[in-house]
Amino acid sequence: MSEPIIETDGLGRDFSVRDGWRRTRLTAVDSLTVRVDAGEAVGYIGANGAGKSTTIKMLTGILVPTRGSARTCGLRPVADRRRLAREVGVVFGQRSQLWWDLPVADSFRILAAIHALSTDAERARTDELVERLELADFLRTPVRQLSLGQRMRVEVAAALLHSPRLVILDEPTIGLDVLSKQRLREFLVAERAAHGTTLLLTTHDMGDVERLCDRILLVDRGQLVYDGTLHGLSRTVGAERVLVVDLAASTPDLDQVPGTRHLGSEGGGLRQRLAFDPDQVTAARVLAAVSERAEVLDLAVEEPDVEDVVRRVYAARR
Repeated sequence: MSEPIIETDGLGRDFSVRDGWRRTRLTAVDSLTVRVDAGEAVGYIGANGAGKSTTIKMLTGILVPTRGSARTCGLRPVADRRRLAREVGVVFGQRSQLWWDLPVADSFRILAAIHALSTDAERARTDELVERLELADFLRTPVRQLSLGQRMRVEVAAALLHSPRLVILDEPTIGLDVLSKQRLREFLVAERAAHGTTLLLTTHDMGDVERLCDRILLVDRGQLVYDGTLHGLSRTVGAERVLVVDLAASTPDLDQVPGTRHLGSEGGGLRQRLAFDPDQVTAARVLAAVSERAEVLDLAVEEPDVEDVVRRVYAARR
């Protein structure tokens, strides 16, 4: 088995918090044991205060763990921090690694020098990122004059300039419009396919998780409460799928279809929505039962809302 990109064993971090005249100990990350292999795309999700940012800071050597151990790209994050910087790219949605008053191209050249890229490597990688992220039109524009969508694309390019093995994205699409989000997601999928880059994503945008991640790590109050696929997470709380059918003629509510709940009708019954538990009945069986009662022109199956699934997991633990 190849060396993991991220490996933690009982990783924990406490903070001392002043409460009036007293100091109390707050556990931000508690006994975290995970493994992320090369090429994986992992969503690290949880509510605010769950310990996500603290974990990232320990994985990148910014914070020293209180207990346990961590290895990132085979290196000790604190002791090998300089070497680790060449293996990891980080994008913080709320912070910038760019020079605010300099043109984008100048920031790229400075970062290439910091990472000791050769002239040929810098040129080839910059050209690749400029083309795939569509940056050519504003390479000479100072960073402070970029729109939010443009700046986030430049931030991602800057983090990937040195071809890191691991890319950590902390809320990379926050505040972006729909088109900008879609462009960024498509690029990240292509980057993984082309270079085998490992992706660790923390976000509250569940569209990012659904479109980018193969695996989910869900944390609650510093503890890992789920490690698996998004579909598996939905199944743990019995989340339902929804069959949406467009019918050839107005039809009374389909409220007696076995294994389903009728959620509603539109257009006088031309479009109807039926919820079902995929562990109890298949979409094919539901469709067959509907077809016995009405002619189906079109259909779609909606997956469970991820935010609702996460809320259910938290509620079950309270």
